[in-house]
Amino acid sequence: MALYIGKRMLAVVPVLLFVTFTVFLAVHYSPGNPVDMILGNAATPEAVANLSREMGLDKPLLVQYVNWLADLGQGNFGNSYIHKTPVYDVLMDKFKNTVILAAGGLVLTCLFGILIGVAAGLKPSSWLDRIIMFTTTVGSNLPTFWLGIVLAALFSVKLGWLPSSGMYDLRGDKTFASLLEHMLLPSIAIAVSSLAVVARLIRASVIEVMNADFIQTLRSHGLPFRRIVGKHLLRNILAPVVNITGLEVGYLLGGVLFVETVFSWPGLGTLLYNGIMGHDIPFIQAGVVLIAVIYVFVNLLADIIVSLLNPRLRG
Repeated sequence: MALYIGKRMLAVVPVLLFVTFTVFLAVHYSPGNPVDMILGNAATPEAVANLSREMGLDKPLLVQYVNWLADLGQGNFGNSYIHKTPVYDVLMDKFKNTVILAAGGLVLTCLFGILIGVAAGLKPSSWLDRIIMFTTTVGSNLPTFWLGIVLAALFSVKLGWLPSSGMYDLRGDKTFASLLEHMLLPSIAIAVSSLAVVARLIRASVIEVMNADFIQTLRSHGLPFRRIVGKHLLRNILAPVVNITGLEVGYLLGGVLFVETVFSWPGLGTLLYNGIMGHDIPFIQAGVVLIAVIYVFVNLLADIIVSLLNPRLRG
């Protein structure tokens, strides 16, 4: 098992190098010049040349990438052009809020996705199955940003049931109850699409397991249906659940970045939006790389867990 984990971790290295290089190129060739953003349009050619040399922008592209990668490895993400402070300080301060919101969406995705998928899979072709499949098909195609606006307009503006912005009530204490109240709508907005995908895949896994020969044998021997579902079915669909959850983490993080701007959630998404508008290159690079690295390692962890649940997949 240790050898398998070692191989999987080594396989992550080229993926991370590809991700960082892609992010570096995308930002490097994006419109705008970081020197102009710092000095302004009235800067003299001498000042532009001096700052370009100080920032290493006069060096070949590959050398710039290697130097940037070396700084990342040391935890040096550079200084934000907008905030005038180290990117790491700004990033970590807000990233925990993004993780909280993404965790809320993940809980809703796993809880309701599994329940709905199992319910549909146990009654294939029934009216319940048809309703669930239709609902999940629609839900999986709803844009997260649009859904967030609709939820805010309906439950906050029109009905006044839930707050539409912020992380806590500004007029009260930062309590856990206030946090849950503020994160409910954005969590639903980011969870709906992933929930629908999880439910459909769980449904397919349930149907496959319930039609397996060993399940049919157990049923022919008179084993109670509840025991079959509780002991044998859930154990056999656990690996697909872990696998699809790992894949959906990346989508949830991406959805959070959009939803945060709708609900004014003080997280990474709002800062990245402001950074893109202000062409804050160090912050954009660090934020995108951070999300990509988390996605890669979450999927690595999911792959290892699946291999522990089903050793035949280690190959």
